[in-house]
Amino acid sequence: MQVLGAEDASARSYAYKASLIGSAHRFELTEEGLSWHIAGRSGLWRYDEISAIRLSFRPVSMQQHRFRADISHASGGRIAILSTSWQTAALMAPQDNGFRAFIVALHARMAQAGSRAQLTAGLGRKTYAAVLAFLAVLTVAMAGLLIRALAIGEFAGALFIVGFAALFAWQVGGFVRRNQPRSYTLDRLPGSLLP
Repeated sequence: MQVLGAEDASARSYAYKASLIGSAHRFELTEEGLSWHIAGRSGLWRYDEISAIRLSFRPVSMQQHRFRADISHASGGRIAILSTSWQTAALMAPQDNGFRAFIVALHARMAQAGSRAQLTAGLGRKTYAAVLAFLAVLTVAMAGLLIRALAIGEFAGALFIVGFAALFAWQVGGFVRRNQPRSYTLDRLPGSLLP
């Protein structure tokens, strides 16, 4: 998808609460660079000083539809931007449109500044390989349990295993599919990692 183009005022700033206590994390795209205010600290990173961005899909129990952008600075600093914000002890609200607009606008500004940042999507390659290995072992174990349940005539247990496997595949399958490691460019962001 193309991301360069007109940038509206709502895309220039973004804020979210990472926890119930504490102030909101605030970000703004200025002419000079990315301005951020997090937990009493603040800074301004020029767009050409941003060394890397990693986009990922990170669901949690309170919010199954949550995205994350990890932004690294050439000096070694790193900040995270999440697509959800804590509202109450039991409610984490999605901010899909604001997050998407801000991330797209950030990439457009970086492109205008001639950024050479490393742009990656999904999990790291080693982490992704470990997840796939764990899922393979789990699949073999579940298949063994299913075969055993069918062999001894425990059809209720077999039905439970099939149902659990289907639910697990639906929940984890989306996470694994979206977080496949890959690179992208400033003008073609991965749509599966933006709300």
